[in-house]
Amino acid sequence: MPVTTLASLGSPARRAAAAARRAEQDDRNARSVALLTEALDAPEAERRRIQQRVVVDYLDVADAVASRYLARSQDAGDLRQVAYLGLTKAIQRFEPTRGADIVSFAVPTIAGEIKRYLRDTSWLVRPPRHLQELHSELRTTIPGIAQRLGHEPSAAEIAQETGFSVDDIVQALDCGQSRQPASLDAPHGIAADGLGTLTLGDTLRATGTEFARAEVAAALADACRTLSPRDRRILYLRFVHEQSQAEIARECGVTQMQISRLLTKILATLRGRLTPDLLAA
Repeated sequence: MPVTTLASLGSPARRAAAAARRAEQDDRNARSVALLTEALDAPEAERRRIQQRVVVDYLDVADAVASRYLARSQDAGDLRQVAYLGLTKAIQRFEPTRGADIVSFAVPTIAGEIKRYLRDTSWLVRPPRHLQELHSELRTTIPGIAQRLGHEPSAAEIAQETGFSVDDIVQALDCGQSRQPASLDAPHGIAADGLGTLTLGDTLRATGTEFARAEVAAALADACRTLSPRDRRILYLRFVHEQSQAEIARECGVTQMQISRLLTKILATLRGRLTPDLLAA
């Protein structure tokens, strides 16, 4: 039988299947809207039970939305759970008196929940939120700009098209590497003797003094956490903002002499919580 005949036979079948699916979805929507309308006047416990019933009936919609965002670095089970949470929120917020299409209302809520989850968990090194959001936006806009210009756009061209500054564009593009930072074992050239390969870790060297300072800083941070909020505030004003004792006294509402005594007491407390080796460093 010719291919055209097979195609002509298949097309009505596909249309019939699509019509059946639409009819099934319409029936489910009408049934769920009726349930949620009934829940409006129901007691709290009954309303929650009805909403949960509708949520279970629409889990396939949440699964479909979650599948759009599934990446190799994301656990599929976690992503589905986030999608189910978004679906639950959507059903709880749905007002049957103001709209009749549950899917159209739920999908943006589910997608928004997934996007927030990915924004907050998929960065191993987290840049500022505005750069995360700009990075996500650029991933969808740059291909269109490249197609329009006929070449890969520069940061200046992207800035001109989007209205963002060049610095923001550069930082947003660079921060995409924070999702999967380079391994310290990644190859980084040939060793000086020509007999081996350097790794990225081989190029990151620090002196013994720098390691000692880092150890002292870590120990000092732990010691500061044992201080009262007032004492930590005084240390912050004195050694970070470099305010004078008189300025700190005015801000804290005490005398300069009291601040002097408090600083002496605080520093003595911190010295007592550091080992002799760390104090010597």
